[in-house]
Formats: sequence, structure tokens, C-alpha cells
Amino acid sequence: MNNALTTALIAEDEPLLALNLQAELARAWPALQVVGIAGDGLSAVAQALQLRPDVLLLDIRMPGQSGLEAAAELADRWPDGVAFPALVFVTAYDQYAVQAFERQAVDYLLKPVQPARLALTVARVQALLATRAAAATAPAQATLDQLRALLTPAPSAGNRLQAIQASVGNTLHLVPLHEVLVLEAADKYLRVLTAEREYLIRTPLKELLPQLDAQQFWQIHRGTVVQAAGIASVSRDEAGRQWVHLRARPERLAVSRLYAHLFKAM
Repeated sequence: MNNALTTALIAEDEPLLALNLQAELARAWPALQVVGIAGDGLSAVAQALQLRPDVLLLDIRMPGQSGLEAAAELADRWPDGVAFPALVFVTAYDQYAVQAFERQAVDYLLKPVQPARLALTVARVQALLATRAAAATAPAQATLDQLRALLTPAPSAGNRLQAIQASVGNTLHLVPLHEVLVLEAADKYLRVLTAEREYLIRTPLKELLPQLDAQQFWQIHRGTVVQAAGIASVSRDEAGRQWVHLRARPERLAVSRLYAHLFKAM
């Protein structure tokens, strides 16, 4: 690997911490070129798609999108034939986050960044880049598996959700969960689709997910969950992207790379 050509993008919403990380990187890896600093998750995605860095250092907590959400969006939108960046997550000390990263063998840095720990991360990233230098690919299956595991909330310890409450005017509707075909994030709302109606609720999808039976409701995109029994077919377009078709609704729903493993037969 030619270190002189290795590039990095830093995503950190606190300017002083971003500059400190850049300075520490310059000492630990002089040949690394930091090509940009993004101050939020949405900018991180846009800059990464434009600059295509070799290494992406993502703060976990950022405005707009978390570091994990930004990484997931990049995994879905990354062009074929281009090597996906080596991911390093940066976080203030969080025991559960650290344990999750370690279980998934994802590298991370704790704030404030310590030179010794950064040196270890640099060595790991260099080794990773060296092993894949000969093969430029979209996100490897191992990376997709890691991101999916990190993004999947732990099941709720309480009772499973039985119905969704949705207000329409002055009326509160209780929508039985078995009637729900699709849950789809839309701006500040969540669309709840049944065979006959559509409801809008303000409960974020990430709050509902732990209360759903993962065998019954499949997440097919970072913002879309479908009832498995409501899927009629799955097609693949000329670009290789998969689409879910429902039995009782006309919508065609995109399947992201993170969840394409659900339809392995294709």
C-alpha cells in the first residue's frame, strides 16, 4: 500500500475536537492526508461520497445523523467497484457502545483521543487497507454484518407491541399490529400502512423496533420495516438493486445492502 495516497475524512461536530483529532493523526500517521472535516452526519455522507476517502472517522453523536446511521447510508449508496472506507468510530466513554464495537470487531476511539490508543488504531487500519489493496469492492459482507448488528436494537424486555395508536383529527385509532404491512420513516413522521389505510404517527421507528417480533417484521432498509407475510415477491432491477412487492398494496419498496441478506436466494 502506498501510504502517500491514503486519505481520511473526519466527521465530528465539535470543531476543537476535530482539529485535535486531525493533529493527533498527523503525528501518528504523517503520510495520511485528511481531505475533509464534516460537522454533521448528513455532511459526512455527502463529503464521503464525493471524496471517497480510504479511512472514515465518525463521531457517534452528531446532528442530523449519528455516526452509525451515516455509515449505514454510505454502505447503501457506495458505488460498486470502489473500495469502501475503513471505519473508525469515535465516542465519549459509553460502556455499552464500547462493548458493542468490541463484539463486532469494529475499531473505535474514546474521547479525548489518547496517542497510544490512536497508534493501535492506525496500525489496525493500515493492516486492513494493505489486505484489501488489490481488490476494490463495495462494502464487504463482514462490514455490512457489523453495521447491521450495531444498528439493531436489543429486543424489548417487556410485552410485544399489540397495536399502534394513531390520531386522525379528534379520533384515536388503534391499529392491530397484524394489520400493519409497512412502517416507513417520512421526515418527522412514521407512515403506518395497512391494506386499506395509511396513518401518520410521530413515534420514531427506532423506538418501535425493539417491540416488534423480528421474525414477523423484517427491516429491509434503515427507514423501512415490512410484515414478512405481506411480501408477495422480490425483484431485482438492471442495477442489481432489490425491490419488495406487497400482496395488498401497490408500493414497491427498496431493499438496502444492509438487509439484502434476507433474500439470499436471489
